[in-house]
Amino acid sequence: MTSDAMVRLKLSCLFLCVIGFSIVTLLCLYLPDKQIAYNIGRLSAFNASILPSSHSVQLFHTKKNEEVVIAAVICGNRTSQALVMIKSAIVFRGNSDLRIVVIAEKNIQQEFDETLRYWRLLTNDSFSYEIHSIIFPKEHSDEWRKLFQPCASERLFLPTVLNHLDSILYVDTDTLFLSSVEDVWKHFSQMNSSQLAAMVPEHEDMNVGWYNRFANHPYYGKLGLNSGVMLMNLTRMREFDWISRLAPVLEKYRLYLTWGDQDIINVIFHDHPDKVYVYPCRYNYRSDHCMYMSNCKSAEEDGVAVLHGSRSTFQTNKQPAFRALFNAMSQYQLGSDPVKYLLEASASLLNETTSTNCGRLAPIFTHNMRLMFQTV
Repeated sequence: MTSDAMVRLKLSCLFLCVIGFSIVTLLCLYLPDKQIAYNIGRLSAFNASILPSSHSVQLFHTKKNEEVVIAAVICGNRTSQALVMIKSAIVFRGNSDLRIVVIAEKNIQQEFDETLRYWRLLTNDSFSYEIHSIIFPKEHSDEWRKLFQPCASERLFLPTVLNHLDSILYVDTDTLFLSSVEDVWKHFSQMNSSQLAAMVPEHEDMNVGWYNRFANHPYYGKLGLNSGVMLMNLTRMREFDWISRLAPVLEKYRLYLTWGDQDIINVIFHDHPDKVYVYPCRYNYRSDHCMYMSNCKSAEEDGVAVLHGSRSTFQTNKQPAFRALFNAMSQYQLGSDPVKYLLEASASLLNETTSTNCGRLAPIFTHNMRLMFQTV
């Protein structure tokens, strides 16, 4: 082969290499990622069809400050309900650096991973998340699992399960944020050095209180505590040796624990009242606060911060106002205009419930939405 032929051959090979590299580069740039496309297909029920609008995307461009860590335990058929709660936390993230901690059964972890991964795309990585498995101690394992609702007592063991975290805001799956998550988190700074958890009273009125009328075990204060929205300083709980105190309470009062893990929490704080900080009822607002008459003054003054749909009020017609707010958040699609598709939708649905005692208080449910979305 002549030298000219060799040169032409080398140039041809070089040209083919350049063309091949260009084709591969174009494919990487323009073809959609297979995994992302798969996730979008799987998540059509969770807002996959809506991309951020220019109006609402600013909601997720705020400056990030202190991290707020929200944790929930999910078992059985609570996945959809838990995702609505998480969606509300994302919407009301405010200026916080939000971290979502999911403690769930293994068979539902993939659904949470796929959904939260896609929601991060929709909201410009406005939050982070982590997923953990449910773990109970070997001693009394079956009893812990079946205490009250399935897996509900897992919250008692979070100081160990989440041993890499200092503090969390634990919430039941049947809750909704109606105000900035920082509004609740700020109470950590108001706790004194001995307090390791914060909760609201179980009731505001002695006449309808459950613990003061029916409990057969010790409980905190005059009305007991509701643990559905609970600030937990995990570091202090570990120093208090929280875990070792649980089994003795279970063994002593197992026949009287109507509300399961919440009752155990009440027994412990009855014995150590200096260890708990009590914040206002607006941070865990339940139908008890409005079904007969309005008895939560802090909600009347500053609006509901966290709505708790206990006793299935989000899914049944027992309290139409609670179900209306849950439906509005469930239907809201992340990235769409929050004023039009969340605030106005909530107000419209609440307007249909004004014949009920809770429905007549509609302004307290949308008060903080209006402030956050700057419509007042």
